[in-house]
Amino acid sequence: MNDFTLILGGARSGKSRLAEARILDAPHTTAPLYIATAQAFDDEMTARIAVHRDQRAGAGWQTIEAPLALTQALEQAAPAAPVLIDCLTLWLSNHLLAGSDLPAEGARLAHAIAAHPAPLIAVANEVGLGIVPDNALARRFRDEAGRLNQQLAAQAGRVILVTAGLPLALKGSL
Repeated sequence: MNDFTLILGGARSGKSRLAEARILDAPHTTAPLYIATAQAFDDEMTARIAVHRDQRAGAGWQTIEAPLALTQALEQAAPAAPVLIDCLTLWLSNHLLAGSDLPAEGARLAHAIAAHPAPLIAVANEVGLGIVPDNALARRFRDEAGRLNQQLAAQAGRVILVTAGLPLALKGSL
């Protein structure tokens, strides 16, 4: 079994900061790989992505931007490279908007995660704690995100929920 951690949390909960610290602390002989899934559809998102790129600059990361091709990026990662995927929720949203077969994409991703021998951390939003969305697309997104999180949490050796910057182990240890 590989060393797979799923880190969940709400927006601005501290989940990415925790994931980055953990993957940099993981033993490695090659630079950690950061697979980013965000797409910039407006100026605000462009600025957010730029801030994240700047934060990683000089920290020894290899970065691949894979808004849709996450599975392929993971399959091509060096076997010894610790991997951080940030974030599954944006990746899922990208596929939802592209009209992809979400269960098939999730299954391919789960297989690629299981096959990666080095430590791997995936970040995802917990979107099921709020009210029921008022439109069909938002409800489908919430439901698909919940399904993907459940699928990967079952596979992970460790699942951590981050709220207000505080990690809580849901499965495994901190």
